[in-house]
Amino acid sequence: MQHLHILGICGTFMGGIAAIAKQLGYKVSGSDANVYPPMSTQLEQLGIELMSGYQIENFIDDIDMVIVGNAMSRGNPMVEYMLDRNIPYTSGPQWLLENVLKDRWVLAVSGTHGKTTTSSMLAWILEYAHLSPGFLIGGVPQNFTCSARLGEAPFFVIEADEYDSAFFDKRSKFVHYRPRTLVINNLEFDHGDIFNDLSDIQKQFHHLIRMVPSNGLVLSPANDSAVNEVLTMGCWTPSELTDNHTGWQVEKLNAQGSEFIVNFAGQKQGIVNWDLIGDFNIENGVMAIAAARHAGVPSAVAIEALGQFVNTKRRFELRGVVNNISVYDDFAHHPTAIAKTLAGVRARIDDEAQKGRILAVLEPRSNTMKSGVHKESLPQSLNDADSIFIYQGGQVNWSVSDLINQCQSPCIVEENIEKLVEQITLQARPGDIIVVMSNGGFGAIHDKLLTRLAAQQA
Repeated sequence: MQHLHILGICGTFMGGIAAIAKQLGYKVSGSDANVYPPMSTQLEQLGIELMSGYQIENFIDDIDMVIVGNAMSRGNPMVEYMLDRNIPYTSGPQWLLENVLKDRWVLAVSGTHGKTTTSSMLAWILEYAHLSPGFLIGGVPQNFTCSARLGEAPFFVIEADEYDSAFFDKRSKFVHYRPRTLVINNLEFDHGDIFNDLSDIQKQFHHLIRMVPSNGLVLSPANDSAVNEVLTMGCWTPSELTDNHTGWQVEKLNAQGSEFIVNFAGQKQGIVNWDLIGDFNIENGVMAIAAARHAGVPSAVAIEALGQFVNTKRRFELRGVVNNISVYDDFAHHPTAIAKTLAGVRARIDDEAQKGRILAVLEPRSNTMKSGVHKESLPQSLNDADSIFIYQGGQVNWSVSDLINQCQSPCIVEENIEKLVEQITLQARPGDIIVVMSNGGFGAIHDKLLTRLAAQQA
């Protein structure tokens, strides 16, 4: 039995690699700077040995291959030991290609926004159609008990990230995936720590498009100029467009987007009635329906499946309600995603004639946001909020307070999470919706808010 050791094993992607390797029969162990749940719990239940820190003692004599996560860099003790002793190593995406994807019908979901949600929808549709797909998703899909599984051939759904593969392979992860069905949700500048500009990202997306076979399918929105520019670089695969009269179209039956008609080539496919809200989720859902159709799932079955879809954790996830004040958690960390999340909440409030307000709480935590790349467009993205609360974290390299006068609604900036919680709870009143947005844990602010609100009510 071959022994794989994974560096950075508690990340969602690398943890998924570990789970799939275990299902394939490998002996798997791994190291991470912090071994933490929920991933640590999932992996330990699979019988995978986890080690905290990157001490060279974590390497034992029977290791056959090291899978290196993209958070690893030169200078890491285990990386240096691995290189000095010529221990075989590879990246997670490369290992996945060689051991799983090369023999599968890969359905890859790419784009700046919506990858995790669309991948979860697509995997669920295939599961609902009794196709038992494999999948690797960068989040926790709540229609399943895990974020990754080998599944049964031929179908494998993967969240196709444009971030780099490893310190020794700076290509985007997704160039290793060789999809037959490719979804490109949208395309904007992001990941300012590794890309200089949008054109850098577009080159990587065109590398991906070059790999889709002529019997495959490329799905993209008709009105995204950045995606269209990539397609004009050359596309040798049939394509279908969303938001286009010759392709896929929707007709919303209410403003919040919880019910809508799906049309394809002018023909009605059915009506989606689900618990999700927002135009962005409609866009994700249509992409999932279209991708599943390419895999042979009738649109009517896909639409029926979406009626039973439970959104991925941390995608406008209700964390609790105290005194009729609702606290939601959302992964939004890019101005476009922030704007779309808040627009969906605003439409729901208007649709249901609610009197509550939207209190937007933001942690600028992503590498791009911390660098200040998006600070000019951030104030406008918060326009649908009635009050704005922003955390000035220690690693943010610009003055968040500069936004106070640029925001349309009242804005409070705090450097201390406890003080931020105090400010929010002082303003919150029954009927309000508090939307907490971050791609990290945000100091467990959701629980702190609920505890403080409950204490105020007592």
